[in-house]
This record gives sequence, C-alpha cells and structure tokens, in this order.
Amino acid sequence: MKDKISLVVPCYNEEAALPLFYQEADRVTRDMSGIDFEFVFVDDGSRDGTLSILRELAERDKRVRFVSFSRNFGKEAGMLAGLEAATGDFVALMDADLQDPPALLPALYKAVTEEGYDCAATRRVTRQGEPPIRSFFARCFYKLINRISDADIVDGARDYRLMRRTVVDAILSMREYNRFSKGIFGWVGFKTKWIPFVNVERVAGETKWSFWKLFLYSLEGIVAFSTAPLAIASILGFLLCVIAFVFIVLVVIKTLAFGDPVGGWPSMMCIILFLGGIQLFCMGILGQYLAKTYLETKHRPVYLVRETEEGVK
Repeated sequence: MKDKISLVVPCYNEEAALPLFYQEADRVTRDMSGIDFEFVFVDDGSRDGTLSILRELAERDKRVRFVSFSRNFGKEAGMLAGLEAATGDFVALMDADLQDPPALLPALYKAVTEEGYDCAATRRVTRQGEPPIRSFFARCFYKLINRISDADIVDGARDYRLMRRTVVDAILSMREYNRFSKGIFGWVGFKTKWIPFVNVERVAGETKWSFWKLFLYSLEGIVAFSTAPLAIASILGFLLCVIAFVFIVLVVIKTLAFGDPVGGWPSMMCIILFLGGIQLFCMGILGQYLAKTYLETKHRPVYLVRETEEGVK
C-alpha cells in the first residue's frame, strides 16, 4: 500500500505566489514516485484572488483540497485547520511563498521513513535578506524562550516539517485557543531530525509579518510556554520590599541621630515614578496571563469555515 503525504499550506493574500508554488510542488511530488499526495490549502480569509485560484486548482487537480475561513483568523488557526483536514499517513507543513522549498520534501520523507525519525523539520542557517534588527531580536527570543520554558525551539526553526501521523495526533490533542505552534512542536517531543537550508526570499508578494506582529507573536510564545514572567514579578516585588525596609531603617537612624528629616523633592518623585512603573509592569504581566486564561475559558472555536472544495458550508 502506498504512503500518503498531505501538504498543508496556509494562505493569506497569496494570489501572486500560489500558481508558482503549485507549479513547483506539483513538479516535486510527481518526481516522488510510489507516494500518493494531497494538497490541503487553507485560505485564511484572503482579500485578493487566493480563493478563486484555489477553486480552479481543485477543479483541475483532484489531489487539491482547500478550507476557506469566514474571516482572517491568523496563521496558527490556518495550520490547525490544515492538520485537522489532512488525511495522509504523513503531514507536511509549508508556506505558499516558496520560502519553504518543496525540493526538500524527498529529504524530509527519507528521514522519517528510512532513518527512524518521527519528524523531519527545517531550520535556516542564514538570515540573508532579513533586516538586521529583526534578526537580532529573533536570536534573542530563541535564547530567552529556551531558557525560561520546557519547549525546545531551535534557532532559525521554520514551521516547514514532515511528521508522522502519531506526531500530528499529539499536536491536535493540544486544544488550547492561544496557540504557538513552534512551542507545541517542541513540547510534544518525538525524535526530530533538523535539516538546515539557506534562507530563500519570497517568490512573490509581500510578507505579512511586520516587526510589531512578530513582537506580539513572541509574547504569545512566552506567555503560552513559561510562567517565568510571573516569577520575575514576584521577585521584583520582594526585592523592592527589602530595599524599602532598608531605606526606612536608614531614615529613622538619620533622623534620630542627626535630627535631620529627609529632604529632596526631585529624588522623592524619581522613587515614586520608579515604583509606580514597576507596579504597572508587574500588573501588565499578570494581565497578560489573566487575558489568556479568560480567552481559554470562553471555549470559542479557533476558526470558522465558510467554504471547502465541496462547496459553501
């Protein structure tokens, strides 16, 4: 019986890139003889002609399936929907902009079928073409998240990976609303082979990830997989209490010994503003965890489907 590989491809406004991606992926998959393929495209509420192209591809190629959301829910929701829709023995996640080269699929498949790995994942060995400031903060994030969490996230890791069905089922068993897939991939474990490759520029279109969106995404990962910020807030509170107690003792001693009350309006204002800032910072940390808990307790669906290759829902 032939192995079946599902290619899960989240898409958001990829009208320019989709035909080029399909052409390249079709070429690579047809060269991998003896394997059945299905393409599972997820239209994440695109506002361009992405959905029209997916309809045409589904009519032309019976291997093509698609899921179209009622609105934009984000890439995390797109990956989850694709994994849930995939029916293959193996599932590959990849982007539609060809920054995840389909040419690596044979190497990924070999790793999980011949070398005994449960998952084969890719990582960029260079960040050529990426703004230096973004590269710097990305490296800092990977170092930080690996220090403060149990999730093993490799620097330069892409979402592009090929997984056995057991790994996919483990990922789908994690039903949280606030999803950070890079952390989920590391948290579930399993034996993973990392395949390095040189960074590839987008084949067409523009990136959807601004610096601000990446920053918010990194905060999502920290809150989702670490309680270290809460510990930091507690430690800061304790240290400030100790410092305040020491200063109280010094003020009392100085007043009793020299009869000189403490003066200095500027210094007092600096201390008040500093303590106020620390308090707001710690409240912000608590607020982030409380907000995530609030969203989880609502039990809202991660995404809503409007249309598939079978028609409008």
